[in-house]
Amino acid sequence: MMDVEIILLIPLAAALLSAVSPSRVAAALSMVGSAAVLIASLPVCITAFDGAVTAYGIWYVDGLSSLFILITGIVGLMSALYSYGYLKRDEEEGEVGSKDVRQYHVVFNLFVASMLLVFVLKSVGAMWIAIELTTLVSAFLVGFYRRDKALEATWKYLMICSVGITLGLFGITLVYASSSDVMEGASGALDWSVLFEAAESLDPMLIKMAFIFIIIGFGTKMGLVPMHTWLPDAHSQSPTPISAMLSAALLNCALYAILRFQMITEISAPGFASALMIGFGLLSLAVAGAFILISKDIKRMLAYSSIEHMGIIAIGFGIGTPLAVFGALFHIIAHSLTKPLVFFAAGNVIQGYGTQEMNEVRGLRKTMPMTSLMLGAGTLAIVGLPPFSVFIGEITILGGAVDAGMYHVALLTAVFIILVFAGFTRNIFSMMHGEPKGEVKEPKGMLRALPMVMLLLMTVLFGLFMPESVKDVLWSIAEWFTGAI
Repeated sequence: MMDVEIILLIPLAAALLSAVSPSRVAAALSMVGSAAVLIASLPVCITAFDGAVTAYGIWYVDGLSSLFILITGIVGLMSALYSYGYLKRDEEEGEVGSKDVRQYHVVFNLFVASMLLVFVLKSVGAMWIAIELTTLVSAFLVGFYRRDKALEATWKYLMICSVGITLGLFGITLVYASSSDVMEGASGALDWSVLFEAAESLDPMLIKMAFIFIIIGFGTKMGLVPMHTWLPDAHSQSPTPISAMLSAALLNCALYAILRFQMITEISAPGFASALMIGFGLLSLAVAGAFILISKDIKRMLAYSSIEHMGIIAIGFGIGTPLAVFGALFHIIAHSLTKPLVFFAAGNVIQGYGTQEMNEVRGLRKTMPMTSLMLGAGTLAIVGLPPFSVFIGEITILGGAVDAGMYHVALLTAVFIILVFAGFTRNIFSMMHGEPKGEVKEPKGMLRALPMVMLLLMTVLFGLFMPESVKDVLWSIAEWFTGAI
């Protein structure tokens, strides 16, 4: 059995065993399985980071896909750890039963497996199926609490993302039509490596049309404005560890698909895909900033923060210089490490105060000192203050825009980032002061605190002392990405 199959079989086995285990055992299986996925991913990813491509059968893993595999593994492990205490508290308060907890862990592991599947498939057609599978599986987690608002958010999520992914399929069909015309046969006409090698021969007009459908279709799943409308509802109604996974892992699946097609489009029709990426990125930043300013629900605000950061990443790849792409790749890591930290702290607040409304939360520093520290640090990190890693990603992308002579892009991006900073910090830090309206009990437990502490340490480490090995890997991917187009 090869390494790729092992990576996928681990969460599938954890899901199967969870289905026939008590809820506490199922929780342990999720934690052990997530750790095993991360460990099993390392040999494949290290090989890819050294420049070798793993390609056999239906599988394909290179440096770009390896980056997303590792991020998914880390986010999955942190969410599995946090889920234990979070669901235990829900069970104690009668929100869910032990059967619900067991079902949660079954679907949790299937969700991890479906996301990993996106990053290891050779065929972009099969990748589309895997992305649709992530929607179907995660819908059960979005509607986990079965409340009216949760069920409404689930249906909205399913309908909007399914329509979007259908548009993405139409774009893939146009790519296939163009590629099959320039090949002797249809065999491999949707394989990424074959498409990439044949990109110069593809019909530019057909590829342009294809990318429009692809960025709209997969951009719906990525949360780009104006296709983002499912995201605030789904994030706000999901269990908090699932909100973290939606934001820090699921959105990356759609981003990954767009990047693959951006590379093909830029070879066939230079400048077209990049312009669309910048346009959608700036629009996403502007709208997210406006809604963050007026947000009242903490999880909806975090959802708009995810839209903001997807916009920043899209801008970085749209600029397309090695420096900007390096910044975008780094920002993917920074956002994926920082956003779960803020979500987990917010989850503690929600369970402690019994509300998601920020104006109902006061005196957080007194009532929940540990959570207050994590939420405050996470807030400073996610809005891009030094020394946190998000700051490095944002400043590098801005530097890439200036170096490329895109001063208007740099200016607009900076203005929108400042807007987000103002709204986010005002909303979060207002909860720290004042007097609580009732009795508040801070959620306790090592498995709740450990993932937050680990994520905080990682985002500080990458902001202050980026390991040279990580820097070299990101530069090699950035140079390959920009050199290819």
